[in-house]
Amino acid sequence: MDKPSGPAGGIRRVVIVGGGTAGWMTAAALGKLVAPTGVEVILIESAEIGTVGVGESTLPHIRDFNARLGIDEAEFMRATRATFKLGIEFTDWARIGDRYMHPFGEFGAPGGSTPFHHYWLAARELADVGSLDDYSVPIVAAYAARFGPPDDDPRSILSTYNYAYQLDASLYAQFLRRFAEGLGVTRIEGRIVDVRQDGETGAIRSVALERGETVAGDLFIDCSGFRGLLIEQTLRSGYTDWSHWLPCDRAVAIPCAGVGRTEPYTRSAAMGAGWRFRIPLQHRIGNGYIYGSAFIDQDAATADLMSKLEGEALNTPNHLRFTAGQRTRNWVGNCVSVGLASGFIEPLESTSIYLIQASITKLVELWPSRPLDEVAAKEFNRQMDLQYERIRDFIILHYKATERDDTPFWDYIRTMGIPDSLAEKIELFREKGVVQEYREGLFLHPSWVSVYVGQRIIPRTHHMLADAENPERLVAGLQRLRTAVAEAAGRLALQDDYIAGYCARPAEPAAPAA
Repeated sequence: MDKPSGPAGGIRRVVIVGGGTAGWMTAAALGKLVAPTGVEVILIESAEIGTVGVGESTLPHIRDFNARLGIDEAEFMRATRATFKLGIEFTDWARIGDRYMHPFGEFGAPGGSTPFHHYWLAARELADVGSLDDYSVPIVAAYAARFGPPDDDPRSILSTYNYAYQLDASLYAQFLRRFAEGLGVTRIEGRIVDVRQDGETGAIRSVALERGETVAGDLFIDCSGFRGLLIEQTLRSGYTDWSHWLPCDRAVAIPCAGVGRTEPYTRSAAMGAGWRFRIPLQHRIGNGYIYGSAFIDQDAATADLMSKLEGEALNTPNHLRFTAGQRTRNWVGNCVSVGLASGFIEPLESTSIYLIQASITKLVELWPSRPLDEVAAKEFNRQMDLQYERIRDFIILHYKATERDDTPFWDYIRTMGIPDSLAEKIELFREKGVVQEYREGLFLHPSWVSVYVGQRIIPRTHHMLADAENPERLVAGLQRLRTAVAEAAGRLALQDDYIAGYCARPAEPAAPAA
């Protein structure tokens, strides 16, 4: 193997293979956090190879990523034509006609040692106290198309939520490219035609470009998308297939012109053979149908999606194929996979960009002390396995918690087996109203509660502490809280007005006179 370029075998050159959201998020983070220690960061991409552009809807964690890089929020939102996001609405999932929202925030008022849903369960046995959604500021604000930043005062009911963004993923990649290159990241244009490995260790030594150039490195990051040029085609990591639990394996997507007010939430509507997303940006609406090819063909799925567009189509439909699952190992030798090269879980809960961010964060935390760092690789793989598996279970929950049997797709979903890890969680909540807690993983207590209750998994009992309150006082207290939530959300600005004064996209240049 070539001698390492850094002292004591350290990492001195990182080569990122592939651009897009994954590549440029990685390049920006390493350029900001690692390059100042003397590490050279190179990204290789080919303009001839398109990017998938997934991940237009995000989770609140992206705010931490941008903040750590020192990115100004308003500048970022203008560049990516972003809107704010307070949650995800689900329609027709448990039964046709049902609607609920997974909010980025708590249910109820700040504080309290007993989870709020237990008080709601106790009170609904006594009187009509409304739906659980009525006690969430982000849900009430989202449905009113209102937005404002959370209050810093932990005693305020306006401190009980967070927010994310709905953005143009291709513009985000372009924004991060400018940012990364400003930090000294080198971009090389070219198509990789060969990957050269060490004859003894199997570690990647270099990649060869079509025009004849060779790029050597100490650590390689595979951001090449589904094909996994390094992690799979070269290193044969293997792939764990989850399609028996997540049978959607196709997607068709198309943007359309925006209509009406811009809503601060993403919509997910269950369809006959999968589900349809709607993501409102400043300049357009993103639309897509995620479906199972065993239950509907491409032409029919495309026609279904096109019939639901609210505005003029702005492009031709884009078709994708995928297999739900994860690489058996995300870090092999001196190669780490990030993004779609690591695996794919359908974007039902907007986890695509989060998983990119999680991979980058773990890589920086476990930064290898030498090109072949087996200890770092083992721990990275363990932590990413937990991330993927817990997200997998949360996504499967949406499907399994259904009463629908109106199409072959939903009949299969309703009756299929599920992982033991998820079955245990469902049974615990159904019997006791308790959310199984864990230290490592993405979705926390309110997220699980919103889907359980929203999809009709109602606990058979509630915690005894919820009965300690006088019944009349309990009902009156919830009624006051419900009013307080509505009033607090109503004080927020309309999202369109907030964006207009904070981060509106630049005006389009006028067309030249004829």
